Amino acid sequence: QVQLVETGGGLVQAGGSLRLSCAASGRTFSSNDMGWFRQAPGKERDFVASINWSGETQYYRNSVKGRFTISRDNAKNTVYLQMNSLKPEDSAVYYCAANRDQYSSTWNGRNTYWGQGTQVTVSS
Repeated sequence: QVQLVETGGGLVQAGGSLRLSCAASGRTFSSNDMGWFRQAPGKERDFVASINWSGETQYYRNSVKGRFTISRDNAKNTVYLQMNSLKPEDSAVYYCAANRDQYSSTWNGRNTYWGQGTQVTVSS
């Protein structure tokens, strides 16, 4: 059974930093893209960042470019999201995602494993 467990969320003041971690178990994802999505109250779940299987390529939504960094450690089956210069609009539940398809950078509801989510709240 695949599990993705996120840690590292919390309450931080604007301008602060948080580091999210997502540990995967049940199978290895060393050949699979992994990513982070977020969902604010009353809004849809949005893409935040993703990283390809080798860690060589990263993608970010425009609003977090230059502030967030995604990385992975395949030996630990773990993906990270370093979030700096946080803004109140970054507040949301952050979900870890793993692509079921090897070597694929396409994300949809059918090919994605999801974590349970971790709350990030940025106060102004």
